[in-house]
Amino acid sequence: MDLFSRSWTALRTAVAELPDEDFERPSGCAGWLVRDLSCHLVIDAQDVLITLATPAGTEPTRDAVTYWNVSLTPPTGDDPLDALIVRLAAAYEEPRLLKFHLDDVGSAAGRAAALADPDLRVGTRDVVLTAGDYLRAYVLEWTLHHLDLVAYVPGAAEPPAEGLAGSREMLETIAGAEFPASFSDKDALLVGTGRRAPTGAEQAALGERATKFPLFLG
Repeated sequence: MDLFSRSWTALRTAVAELPDEDFERPSGCAGWLVRDLSCHLVIDAQDVLITLATPAGTEPTRDAVTYWNVSLTPPTGDDPLDALIVRLAAAYEEPRLLKFHLDDVGSAAGRAAALADPDLRVGTRDVVLTAGDYLRAYVLEWTLHHLDLVAYVPGAAEPPAEGLAGSREMLETIAGAEFPASFSDKDALLVGTGRRAPTGAEQAALGERATKFPLFLG
């Protein structure tokens, strides 16, 4: 729960501190500008609020690792929600309005997470898991999107080290394979989720494990 809070606070702070011109830069999410990604974070915050307010009366069917839908092929960009995010982001017109909305909804999501019983069973996406597992899964979401946010923004603050380390461990568990020790946590996440191609040296270090990556999480 603490790692969720630190990761989410760091990500919202990074958005809040961006100069207006940086919202027009590309993000690490293919086809999305920084403003589009920031708008997506508003939707993510709403999802956290909705899920924590949706108790389930059955046993968990997923945990923090199995929560993710995993694909070996990249998204096509044809998802209607992706296109909707771009239109919503453009409707804000001024970055300050987007910052305000993210701070407003994002702060509420952070408070709800801090108050949640980690053992509470919650329902989302037709699955059931504990609130603690749900929030642990979102540490990976926040960390990857923090990397996306700052991918083309020189000097922007990166995700907390503990979030990077925890997310790497979760990605390795999902893949059933560990990255070589020579990979930094950041590079493991970028290569492991297809955000960049491995260098020749990284490919060689991965060896047979290269067949396990990249993974595309949804």
